[in-house]
Amino acid sequence: MWYKIKAFITFLLKSTNQHGIHSPFVYNLITKCFYHKTDISKVDSFNSVKQWLHKNHKTINITDFGSGSKVFKSNKRKVSDIAKVAGISNKKSLLLLRMLNYFKPQNILEIGTSVGLSTAILSIGNPNATINTLEGCTNTAAVAQNLFDTFKLENIKLNVGNFKDTLIPITSKAKFDFIYFDGNHQKEATLQYFNLCLKTVQNNSIFIFDDINWSKEMQEAWFLIKKHPKVTVTIDTFFWGIVFFRKEQVKQHFKIRV
Repeated sequence: MWYKIKAFITFLLKSTNQHGIHSPFVYNLITKCFYHKTDISKVDSFNSVKQWLHKNHKTINITDFGSGSKVFKSNKRKVSDIAKVAGISNKKSLLLLRMLNYFKPQNILEIGTSVGLSTAILSIGNPNATINTLEGCTNTAAVAQNLFDTFKLENIKLNVGNFKDTLIPITSKAKFDFIYFDGNHQKEATLQYFNLCLKTVQNNSIFIFDDINWSKEMQEAWFLIKKHPKVTVTIDTFFWGIVFFRKEQVKQHFKIRV
C-alpha cells in the first residue's frame, strides 16, 4: 500500500494534462477522448452488467495463476465480491469505453477475463469488433460466459486455460489492433506476454497494461516495455500504461492525469 502511495505522489508531481503537449496525436487523444464525455447509452449498458454481477452472491473456488490478491485471504469468493473488489473500476471503465469509441479497434485481445466485466465493456464499446479473451480459471470463466450469454454479447470468444497454453496459439494466427493486459501482475509474466503479443502488432495497434504501479517489479516491467525499439509513444495514467507503435511518431513518453 505504501509503495503505491509513494508512486502516486511521484506521478502527481511529474504528470500533466493537455497543456504543454506538443504531439498533435497525443493532444487530440487527450482532448477528444480522455477528457471527452462518455456515450450515455454505453454507460447505461455497462451499469446493467455491473449490477448483474453485484447481485450474484454465488461462491466459487478461484484458481489464481497470477500474483494473488492483496484483499482476499481465501480462494473461495463470492462473484459479487470479485466484481466489486477485483473488477475494473468505474474510472477505468469509462475511459476504456471512450478509447474504444475513439479508435474503433476491430480485432481485440484481452488477457485476463475474470468474471467478464472488462470483457463486456470491450463488447459494449465496440459491438462490431471481434474479441478474444483469455481466462485461466474455469470457474470464473463459467461466470463470464453466463454473463456474455445473458446480455447477448455475441462478438466475444472465451478461451479457457493457462495462458502458457492459450496465448501462443492465438498470437501465432491473428493480428490485433487492441490488446488489454490484465491477467498477471508480475514482471516476468508481463514481459513474456508483451513479447509474445509483439508479433501481432500493426502500425495502429494499441496495448494497455493494467496496474503498472502495482509494485516495484511492475514498474520495472513498464520501464523495459517503454525502452523496446518497436514502441514509439507511451502514456502513463498511473493506473494504466498505454503503448503505441506508430512509426510516424518520434519516441516520446507522457504521464497524463485522467
